[in-house]
Amino acid sequence: MLFVILLFFAACTKKEVLTTAVFKTDSGWGYTISYKEKVLIKQSIIPVISDNKSFATESDALKVADFVKQKLKQNLSPTVTKNELILLKIKL
Repeated sequence: MLFVILLFFAACTKKEVLTTAVFKTDSGWGYTISYKEKVLIKQSIIPVISDNKSFATESDALKVADFVKQKLKQNLSPTVTKNELILLKIKL
């Protein structure tokens, strides 16, 4: 029983290796994804659209950052398609 409690405690205190953060740009919001505090991805504009514009809201940037983080955790390519942005209800 003690082993189970220790295992649970260790799992709860395990630091997340991949982290996301959002930042303000001149025209909106962007995001970063870091691995052990080293920035892997810094996205200041919405990917796959023809305009060079930032995410309209902090929430949109965070949604896409979390989506890309999940892809990385599953060893998938971190690229995002226009259809995925639409499914995430990102304002384009």
